[in-house]
Amino acid sequence: MPLPEKSVSPLAAPVSSVWGVGEERARLLARLDLFTVEDLLLHKPRRYEDRRKFVAICDLRLKEPATVRGKIITAGVKRFQQGRRTLFECVFDDGTARLHCRWWQAQPWMEDWYAVGREFLIFGKAEKLKPRTFEHPETELVEPGDDEFIHVNRIVPVHPLTEGLTARVLRSLIWRALEKYEQDIAEPPRAIRAGSPEPPPASKTVVKKAEFQLESDQVIPGAGQPAPLPSRAKAVRMIHFPAELAEVERARQRLALDEFVTMQFQIQSRRRKFEANARGLPCGGDNRLMKPFLAELGFKLTAAQAKVLREIRADMAGAHPMRRLLQGDVGSGKTAVAACSALMALEGGFSVALMAPTEILAEQHFRNFSRWFTPLGIKVELQTGSRKTADIPSAACVFIGTHALLTGGFDLPKLGLVIIDEQHKFGVTQREALVRKGNYPHLLVMTATPIPRTLGLTLYGDLDVSVIDELPGGRGTIKTFVRTTDKLAKVLTFIREKISSGRQAYIVYPRVEAVDTDQDIKAVKKEFANIQQALVPFTVGLLHGRIKPAEKEAVMTAFRANTLQALVATSLIEVGVDVPNATVMLIENAEHFGLAQLHQLRGRIGRGAHESFCILISDARHAEAQARLKILAETTDGFKIAEADLQLRGPGELLGQQQSGLPDLRFGKLTEDLDLIRQAREEVKLQLDFAQGGVS
Repeated sequence: MPLPEKSVSPLAAPVSSVWGVGEERARLLARLDLFTVEDLLLHKPRRYEDRRKFVAICDLRLKEPATVRGKIITAGVKRFQQGRRTLFECVFDDGTARLHCRWWQAQPWMEDWYAVGREFLIFGKAEKLKPRTFEHPETELVEPGDDEFIHVNRIVPVHPLTEGLTARVLRSLIWRALEKYEQDIAEPPRAIRAGSPEPPPASKTVVKKAEFQLESDQVIPGAGQPAPLPSRAKAVRMIHFPAELAEVERARQRLALDEFVTMQFQIQSRRRKFEANARGLPCGGDNRLMKPFLAELGFKLTAAQAKVLREIRADMAGAHPMRRLLQGDVGSGKTAVAACSALMALEGGFSVALMAPTEILAEQHFRNFSRWFTPLGIKVELQTGSRKTADIPSAACVFIGTHALLTGGFDLPKLGLVIIDEQHKFGVTQREALVRKGNYPHLLVMTATPIPRTLGLTLYGDLDVSVIDELPGGRGTIKTFVRTTDKLAKVLTFIREKISSGRQAYIVYPRVEAVDTDQDIKAVKKEFANIQQALVPFTVGLLHGRIKPAEKEAVMTAFRANTLQALVATSLIEVGVDVPNATVMLIENAEHFGLAQLHQLRGRIGRGAHESFCILISDARHAEAQARLKILAETTDGFKIAEADLQLRGPGELLGQQQSGLPDLRFGKLTEDLDLIRQAREEVKLQLDFAQGGVS
């Protein structure tokens, strides 16, 4: 029986379908990525002006945003420096006082537009009060009939714009689009795939399972009942033209919920399709290698490590390939868990690949795994940019490397388990490229950068999550201090004292080389000699990304052996460097590092039994930078730090461009929408279960 043709939504019509959008305006809208009616309707305002409340010009306050209304009494262009700089200035009067508005680099059209006698709404901040002056304010011409329309006497949206398209014009286009197409804004389709049974309505799912409700004809009264979310059509109108500012957040939440539902459909459908098509390799293990390994390990696994290993063993013995994310704070023992997981695969006769983001970390893993596994008769191979595996063994073994593992032609025979360390340093495509070297191998991705829960449910929603929430015993405490540059001499004296008592230190800078345009930011190459002199007679090493791999390894070997007492480095050392005798971490220009990165760097100390000290040097006056450093000084809990970093910097800056899995959200806020994400996740799960004949 042929499937019915999918109907095309009227909202998919080109934006030129809206009255007032001709060829030129369509071109301008395209600059804003607005191509369809739906794009236009979902163009989120960047702020709102309450134009029901105007400020009299005489009541303007310095630096406070305000909207005033006045008529132009004089206007003109001033020229400076032989005509190379121009200033357009006009003076408004509202009957209480006068306001000077100025625009540098005057445009030819301004003299015609800002004609004497015209009345405008002006939004800006008073840069000075004698005379009262706005610099580059936003303005809108008041025309007959406006008092009864959309630009005045209401809460007015201000949308992102492009050159040649005014706020007034764009607002009018969105109003017209709503008037014509609002009835076509339907609830998102809930069918899972063509031919599947229709799942229960979203509203029933939400009312039954979620912390929020979708709007219905009746709202059950009662204490603690959450405010109902509007329908999608009503939310679109409210996001642009709210009756009260409180409506904006309710509308945003509703539209964000739709985005999270769409995202969860993709995540969960992909996971279910994967499980339907892939069979798990038998890698549960029989303990013949595990028992002697644990007996010789030298320390007992923590309860948290043992719990995670039980979860991993169940996955690797299960019907479907494991897809698991292992989170553990710095020093929590993820490497030991990875080694045990590798042994499970090896016991089943399968090889293991472990990929790390840097050669330093890959080489450290190679040393650890070789020390652990060679007595068990297991071969460990290293594959990096500077060191290649000569002959690929025919027997099951462990391959450890960097991106070099992805090289075409480098085969990984009988691959049973892929382990990716420091997952946040890799893109999703790199993860998948390594997995494709085998036939549905098990996958364990690890990170010492705790992932905020909202990101975990979106970026890693297709992975099961394990958390090592306990640090091994016998570790010294870490104390963190924030100091200004004028205290640096005292800090270096403190470092000398610690080195004299047998300890070692890291000294970290944000750059390799100094930049003439920003001499306040220190660099390792320039500061190396200064640190050498300050720490005489102790020996100081230098480490950064431009040093050849063999030299890096020689420096790290010397530091591990304590023939170097201090290491001057960049953030290259933030992952994987494990020297228990190093107890001091000095980070200069600390404000130039992210919060999670500072936490990672701090994690290089406190790995032995001795008390450790992290000193952050910063003269930053910026409030956000001070907040980051204060958080780090107050807690060593990586999960609290990750949540704070997300709040301060947002997901884009937190993850960087390399993380290609970052969702594209117009309305959803990964910094604060955890409840909505959970709601969407539960709703989609119920609907997928229903479509597969499960939960009704």
